[in-house]
Amino acid sequence: MKKTLHSICRWTFNPGKGGFLPANIRPAWTSDKLDTVGVIKLIKDKIAPRVPENVVLGYEVHYDTEINEQNAAAVADALVDSGMYLAMITPGAHSHFAYGGIASLDQKEREKANDLGRKTVDLAYGPLRKAWHPEFPPSLVIWNGSFGYDLATPAIRQMYQNLKESLAALCKHEAAAGGEMYIGIEPKPNEGHPAMLLPTVASAILLFRKLEEEFGVSRAKKGVNKEFGHSEMIGLDHVYDSIEELDNDAMVHMHLNSQGYNDGITLGGPGKFDIDHGTKINGMNIAIAALLDEYGFNRWKGH
Repeated sequence: MKKTLHSICRWTFNPGKGGFLPANIRPAWTSDKLDTVGVIKLIKDKIAPRVPENVVLGYEVHYDTEINEQNAAAVADALVDSGMYLAMITPGAHSHFAYGGIASLDQKEREKANDLGRKTVDLAYGPLRKAWHPEFPPSLVIWNGSFGYDLATPAIRQMYQNLKESLAALCKHEAAAGGEMYIGIEPKPNEGHPAMLLPTVASAILLFRKLEEEFGVSRAKKGVNKEFGHSEMIGLDHVYDSIEELDNDAMVHMHLNSQGYNDGITLGGPGKFDIDHGTKINGMNIAIAALLDEYGFNRWKGH
């Protein structure tokens, strides 16, 4: 039976959403009681025995809140010991930068955010390298959550230019490190800011075309981390989004999170905040599954 790649992240074991909801409803899962190595061991003990034999399990991490230079070696050892692989790593810029991150108009913030991205790549090619799957390298995902703004201003043009320059530099840094990772933008229309650069799948695909034209960055292994729910948040057709991603050879990673949309169960959807429920079997998702099969998609699918 064909192997299928599925990855799990720390958010699966969150102690509570926080924000306008309690952040401590599962106190045993707070970061001081359940660290990254502990989560991997929990997956090994409780989840791995329950999945079909053709499922390859991976793990996703945020730098530098879940993984850093101090614990990376231990995390890599835990993954190897568990028969799991590094599926995705992302710079958690949203935890540090409030005014645009790598797109910021503040040069100091932009420099610090760019440094966070470079260190993320270095960690993946450094102590985490032993935990890569031999055939399916990890994804380097850039979530646009820190690329936010609150005001209508022509300065957004400069933010977008800063974003392009920063991402081009990050892509070149990854290429110099080995060029084996798949690099994807995770677009989201809003939350945590009222508006964010790269809000849609189409804007992420266009971005990599611009990086190729302006900076000579190859579009190979570049594209989108497909998150179902982010398209659903503004009522877009995520079936058509999938076609754009696949037709441009730009679906490099996937997050099977959903707002519910048309599943008749989950009360999320357009105009509501991101609820991050799992995808369910419905007509739209069956259509997407058929498209993935037709195009031969076989990258990591995150939960």
